[in-house]
Amino acid sequence: MRAIHQGEVIEVPAGSGEAEFTSPDGGSATVASFIKADGRRYARYSSRAVGTHAYASGGERGRFEVAPYSGGNPLYLHGAVRPSGDGRTLSHEDGEPFFYLADTWWMGLTERLTFPEGFNALAADRAGKGFTAVQIVAGLYPDMEPFDDRGRNEAGFPWDRDFTEIRPAYFDAADERIARLCELGIVPCVVGCWGYYVNYAGVPAIRRHWANLIARWGAYPVIWCLAGEALMPFYKDLAATDREASKAYGIATRAKWTEIARSVREGDPFRRLITIHPTERGREQVDDDSLIDLEMLQTGHGGYTSIAWSQRSVRECVGKGMPVINGEACYEGICGSSLADVQRYLFCSNVLSGACGHTYGANGIWQLNAEGKPYGLSPHGSSWGDTPWQEAMNLPGSAHIGACKRFLTRLKWSEFEPRQDWISRPCSPGAADGLFCAGAEGGDRVVFKPYFGGSFWGEEEIIGLSGAYHAYYFDPIGDRVFPLGVIKPDADGKWTSPRTPLFQDWLIALTREPIVGV
Repeated sequence: MRAIHQGEVIEVPAGSGEAEFTSPDGGSATVASFIKADGRRYARYSSRAVGTHAYASGGERGRFEVAPYSGGNPLYLHGAVRPSGDGRTLSHEDGEPFFYLADTWWMGLTERLTFPEGFNALAADRAGKGFTAVQIVAGLYPDMEPFDDRGRNEAGFPWDRDFTEIRPAYFDAADERIARLCELGIVPCVVGCWGYYVNYAGVPAIRRHWANLIARWGAYPVIWCLAGEALMPFYKDLAATDREASKAYGIATRAKWTEIARSVREGDPFRRLITIHPTERGREQVDDDSLIDLEMLQTGHGGYTSIAWSQRSVRECVGKGMPVINGEACYEGICGSSLADVQRYLFCSNVLSGACGHTYGANGIWQLNAEGKPYGLSPHGSSWGDTPWQEAMNLPGSAHIGACKRFLTRLKWSEFEPRQDWISRPCSPGAADGLFCAGAEGGDRVVFKPYFGGSFWGEEEIIGLSGAYHAYYFDPIGDRVFPLGVIKPDADGKWTSPRTPLFQDWLIALTREPIVGV
């Protein structure tokens, strides 16, 4: 009898369009099969239920054992990602908190990111820096016409040229990449296509596209992202420049994505988390926001001019019933701007404003510029930049925000809520004129003191305190923790932090228990 561990994927032959899996407690799941390039049907399945499972599909029958998992991969140890139920955070299936820190590889399934060498190198770098997700498009890409050669992988395109037949060989090659991310403990946030393909290919084709993705990858601990920039028309369409045409396009396209969202929800036996990447806010991309579990935002690529809008957008969307993530903001290096200081500000301000994590991006990685072979011109006639992904991988912002994430997850971060009332100089919504604070009532708290908009000397008054705390400065650039000892507030519940060792961004942490290892 074959054996797998909890959360691992088993592939079995399927004699018909569906396979019925039965768990040890007698529960069942109907899983759609898919066709590989060899012309045969297969079905994939995973479960956290320990014991003997069975499957049946036409004339194919079998049994396999699911054994407890005791390794270090959080996706197998704790399960796939879901909303926590508090309306703010994400967790694994067993309730373990999940911090969403994603990298943006829109075109990571193309041949410009070689497999296994290039793909494994980039994935290992991101895993080592603490990234927990990768946003990656399933074959129907942004920033190009359909069937542009830049959208090929080593097996060609995912569809034939009139969108009548899916090409399994493309997805056979993509399978290895999705599995590799999961093996590293990185959640693939699978973007089905860019939004304008719903009009190029039509709703029936995009529903078939999604049915294929669910059959192939639903057993993996993935997140489903219905579309990228769901309501954005193609760059050359009239709706991209004409206001009335744009309004009509948005109404019609929103209805289409609502229909597709419902079909994904109903067609996924594994009930994976669903989101949608927007032009601005996720809820605005569908007519029924109960069909999504995570609100994505996109807040611009304007560098310093985008950071205030970013934190304001997060503040306005947090607390509306679902977790919030900034799914695209200021790729590092884009247009020669948005450098590491912007990345630190975006991450810290968004997370301490209530986001359930953050999405990073680097110019050169999202479009996978190859060395000596840059991506080239976008449909609008200009290029976003020529930095090769190998160079972009080492831009310092990814290391800095990875360090911030690792520091925050040493605290009781999943209990935090935004608490601007706990600092005397809070940042105003829509500005960059102060500090950010989050924490738990009676528990740990963290303050982000940015160099710009913060204070020059670093002496900050924190209020609403009671009792003793262990105080720390964290340097996100050098990834260093500076213990400040045990502190107590004055009679009014206030404490003023000492001057910082360097003029730069800092995190100030106050914890009830000492941080282990510091």
